[in-house]
Order: sequence, then C-alpha cells, then structure tokens
Amino acid sequence: MTDPKDETRELVRHPRAIRSFVLRTGRTTAGQARAIETLAPRYVLPYRAEPLDLDAVFGRTAPRVLEIGFGMGEATAHIASVLPDHDFVCCEVHTPGVGALLMRVEEKQLTNVRIVQHDAVEVIEHMLPPASLSGVHIFFPDPWHKLRHHKRRLVQPAFLAKLMPRLAPGGYVHCATDWENYAQQMLDVLSQEPALENTAAGYSPKPHYRPLTKFENRGLKLGHGVWDLVFRKRT
Repeated sequence: MTDPKDETRELVRHPRAIRSFVLRTGRTTAGQARAIETLAPRYVLPYRAEPLDLDAVFGRTAPRVLEIGFGMGEATAHIASVLPDHDFVCCEVHTPGVGALLMRVEEKQLTNVRIVQHDAVEVIEHMLPPASLSGVHIFFPDPWHKLRHHKRRLVQPAFLAKLMPRLAPGGYVHCATDWENYAQQMLDVLSQEPALENTAAGYSPKPHYRPLTKFENRGLKLGHGVWDLVFRKRT
C-alpha cells in the first residue's frame, strides 16, 4: 500500500503540472458523510472537461467568484452569506472539507454555493468560460515553505496566464497568506502581470467580507502576520 507522503514527495521531485493542492489524508466524520450523501446531488458539480453554463447551474445571472482551496469551508460559507448577490464556484479536492462546507451550506440555507471536487487549475482550464468570473479568492494556499519547493506554489506566472482569460475586465484577484515570504512572492508575481493593477500601495487591508478565522485569530495573538493582496483586472 502506497504511503501518501511518498506520493507527495514524488510529486515534488517530478512536478507534472501546476496544481492547486497538496495531497494529504483526513478523516470524514459521520456528519460530513451524511451531508455528502444527501446534499452533493444538488450542490456538487461533477468535473467535466467542457464549459459550464453558470446561469443554468445557479438559476440566475449574477457576479461569479471562484474560490480555490476552501479547506473546511468556514470562510466560504461566511462570505456567501454576506454576499448573497454573488455566486460562488468552490474548488476543494479533500472529501472532509467538501462535507464540512455542505454542512455549513445546509445550516445557513445558502443557495449561491456550488462545489467542484477537483483540481482548480483543470476547472479553470476546462470548465470556466472566458470572462465568466468577477472575482477569485485564494486564501491561505499551501506555502511550500522550503526553498526547494517554492516552484510548487500556486501563485506563479504560468497560473495567472491560465486564469486571466476567465477573469472579466474589472474583476479582482484576492489572495491571503500567513507566510511573509509567500506574500512577497505573490506581490511580485501579481505586480508583474500586465493585465492586473494593485488596488493598494502594496498589501491591502483585509476586505470586509473575509472573516477572521479561529486559526488566523490564534496566529495573530501569537504575533504572526497575515497579508492580503487585492488586484483588479484592467478595463
């Protein structure tokens, strides 16, 4: 039986493509499993290598936001509840996180959330039509903190080249990280993308819609920093 850590190390040694996630294991609780069984048919979209009809998916026309790697869905559910006039396409590969977000969707009675349990890079390439996004959220992506692993970080020029055609003029990219080195790299990469302009002089104040999570609040109390970046596509 293959050790998942060995598989992760293999991906690091022989990176095949840009990926939005790192392989890890996790236990799915009974509540998460129930949510997947009962709610997935309505809220989870199967991955298909063909463009989505987002108006048909959500039953309306509205601004659409792509959320990459939502973890356990705490921030996603909060944002969807405070921005009910926006629709959210949320990508996460890990089953416990999908189940946890579905539980929050049920608890808050959210109708503006859909989940794709698949690599966000492939979702961007194959499922999202051109200029279909008004925003992109990338909150606390894996920092790959070792120097030799920095090439595995998601926010790179090659990734932006795939993302920019799907972002409508005036649309925004909002990144957040608690790793200063990654924040510096994000600022550099986003600043060098000709299609984007910074909405702040460097790092941005935390936008009102992004909640302060328990993990983040604990880190701030310990003196850890958090950096937000908000860039907008030029019109």
